[in-house]
Formats: sequence, structure tokens, C-alpha cells
Amino acid sequence: MTIKDYEDVVQLWSEMEGVKLCEADSLAGIDKYLRRNPGLSFVATDAEKVIGTIMAGHDGKRGYIQHLAVADQFRREGVASQLVSMCLESLKAEGILKSHVMILSSNELAKRFWRNLGWEPRSDIELYSYINGSGQNT
Repeated sequence: MTIKDYEDVVQLWSEMEGVKLCEADSLAGIDKYLRRNPGLSFVATDAEKVIGTIMAGHDGKRGYIQHLAVADQFRREGVASQLVSMCLESLKAEGILKSHVMILSSNELAKRFWRNLGWEPRSDIELYSYINGSGQNT
């Protein structure tokens, strides 16, 4: 994925149930993320159209996967699994062996997908968020 894919990627994300976009998904935010995590985010295309996306980054210790999305008409063809595999291999090449994915609690489809790939839900931790300067957690 490069910043040149931005418009097509956001279009796909906005059509996806279970993908929540925020200010960090702005052009500047995604550009910063991609520059900070080169070679870790991917798009799948069909005849020049973006049909799938995945973003990944790491903090030097753990990998984080975000915005896995595949257009409805291309689901169940292995696109998502291949995108995940590409991310994990790229993270492994950076020395990152453990990764996390955050899923909206209402996204049952995503939960089934990740469990089918062998990912385990965590019950021993809770996620807290803070938007600097606002005190809100959206």
C-alpha cells in the first residue's frame, strides 16, 4: 500500500461494515503511518481496482494489524487470508513474532475470521484509549 492508494482504500473502508474510521485515517494520518511502517501494509487489486486492504505496524516488540477489509464480492476467495499472511511475513522479517488485532465487539464476522486463522481472543487485558487533549475515547 502506498499513499497513492489512499482514495481507493478509503472508499473501500467506508463501504465496509465493521470498519470504523477516525481522524487518524485522514490523508495525512495514513501517509504518516505508511512512512513509519514501510512495507507492512498491502492492497489487493482486481483490474486496477482496490478490492482488499490491510495495514500493519509495530512498536519494536508487537505488531498491530488494522483495517483488514475485502469487498463483499471477493470474500471467501482467500484474499483476506493472503493479506494477513503477507503482513505477518513482513512483520516477521522485522523481528516481530507476536501481533494483535483490535476488533469492534459487535463485529461477529471478524471474530469468526480471526478465530478460523488461529488467533485467540484475550480475556486477561482491557483496552483503554485517550485522544490527547480531548479526554474522549472514541
